[in-house]
Amino acid sequence: MNYRPYSPEWSRKRYLKEALDRYIYDGVENEVIVKDLLDILFTDSQEKLAAFDKANALAYAVRHTTK
Repeated sequence: MNYRPYSPEWSRKRYLKEALDRYIYDGVENEVIVKDLLDILFTDSQEKLAAFDKANALAYAVRHTTK
């Protein structure tokens, strides 16, 4: 998949490629790459879930204090 140079999509793909190239250059085992990727995704989802919970609690408080 080719993107227009310097577009946001192109930049994201380039950064991902550079990170993967570094893992491969360093000789990191595939299992470690997968573990790191899953760890990043899990941590990110936990942070986003916490932000959602906080926003949801705030919305609940606003709804119930304005009545």
